[in-house]
Amino acid sequence: MDKSKLLTISLSPHAFGEFSVRKIMLGVVAALLPAFGAAIYVFGLGAIQVILVAVAAAVFAEYAIQKFILKGPVTITDGSAIVTGVLLAFNLPSNLPWEMVIIGSFVAIGVAKMSFGGLGNNPFNPALVGRVFLLISFPAAMTNWPKPLVNRLAVTDALTGATPLAILKEGIKNGEKVLDLMPQLPSYADLFLGNIGGCIGEISALALILGFIYLLYKKIITWHIPVSMVGTISVFAGILWMVNPARYADPLFHILSGGVLLGAIFMATDLVTSPMTPKGMIIFGVGIGILTVVIRVFGVYPEGVSFAILIMNAFVPLINKFCKPVRFGESTAHG
Repeated sequence: MDKSKLLTISLSPHAFGEFSVRKIMLGVVAALLPAFGAAIYVFGLGAIQVILVAVAAAVFAEYAIQKFILKGPVTITDGSAIVTGVLLAFNLPSNLPWEMVIIGSFVAIGVAKMSFGGLGNNPFNPALVGRVFLLISFPAAMTNWPKPLVNRLAVTDALTGATPLAILKEGIKNGEKVLDLMPQLPSYADLFLGNIGGCIGEISALALILGFIYLLYKKIITWHIPVSMVGTISVFAGILWMVNPARYADPLFHILSGGVLLGAIFMATDLVTSPMTPKGMIIFGVGIGILTVVIRVFGVYPEGVSFAILIMNAFVPLINKFCKPVRFGESTAHG
């Protein structure tokens, strides 16, 4: 038998034509460059250090596990470990100690990715697993946000402050009204451009939207998950705001604050941990949007994007089963 005519089925992510895992990962890195530039401008050398340490640790962790534990082929050249390191760094404060960054990278690669068999087998987004692990293990360090535009040459900045979401959460908890809290919050222009404190990669909505346009142009992702997620947050938060504007912030504040855009564009669209069909992607995005607002408004944490994506990652097999397309030639009446 001519083996060249055999059908080869490989693990996800699946792509067609000119795409390969390496090209997709390089495309994602290119789309992250605007956010990377914004982070350097706002946080300076601290952002560069965290990103470089996270990437180096992620690549080394994958190499060491494949080389010395699994004793199999080493695949660090496909770029997936680099993307994991960058996305993990983008979910961290720019003043996080380097040893914590390394721990997060090792958890992301060793626990969330390689323990399940490597790229294509992991059910949860590795970067978010690393981020949540650090948040639970080192809550003080993970919620200590440097203020922007103070000293770009400093690796760690002594001036820190709360994020807009944290200010809003604490104020409402103390019985203050949203309207009274607005003078303490950044303007919508600051939120859009990135003149705020927060995680390295989530601060500039403009930079993230530019990355989104690039990913769509290159056809690396589709619109379904980002649009359904952001749209759901807008509708849900908008209903709460209209019901009680004194207690709930408006939808635009929720979209521009925190990790909504970073999560919707770069985390939830992960090819391995998201549904395969457009219908499934929309269900997935809607679920993330609902959970994000629920956690932000009714939960303990001011932010909920990471938890929402990880929770919906667990539902992806069920979503894929529910949205499984009809086999070619199979009658829908018996589907």
